[in-house]
Amino acid sequence: MLHPVEVLAALITPGVLISATALLLLSTANRLGRVNDRTQTLIAELDAETPTSNPADNQNLKDELILKQLASLLTRLLLLRSAVTGMYVAIALLVVTSITAGLHVIIPQIVSMIPISLAMLGAMAFLYSIVLLIREAAIAVHTTLEEIAYAEGLVESRKSLRQQK
Repeated sequence: MLHPVEVLAALITPGVLISATALLLLSTANRLGRVNDRTQTLIAELDAETPTSNPADNQNLKDELILKQLASLLTRLLLLRSAVTGMYVAIALLVVTSITAGLHVIIPQIVSMIPISLAMLGAMAFLYSIVLLIREAAIAVHTTLEEIAYAEGLVESRKSLRQQK
């Protein structure tokens, strides 16, 4: 029979590790967001300052970029919704796990497989959410890379116009 302290330690240890990982993830996600924001700012500056011989060409490129971004944003939105739902399910399952583990300590007749099964389901829901967030982050990075390529194209067209003068 497990001692209550052992049960609590088993429940608390993963929570501490998950919290530490979540803080690191939050910090990293904020940094990715800052890169994206800075890219958007630079593109806006370049768009405002880039004279071209044919403005329609730049507008077509910009329209194409916006359509790609809208498609990416839709995919990201759906992934984020599913990830958030998965995390709420994971939290609920882990809370129920804690309750059933506590009940098991108080009332040993409760089968120990119930809290273990619930914990496993909670961990799987959490892992599913993480996989979705990894996919969403990859799309965000891809979108930012497209924006950078667009900005580089504007800078190159600017250079070529200056050289022609």
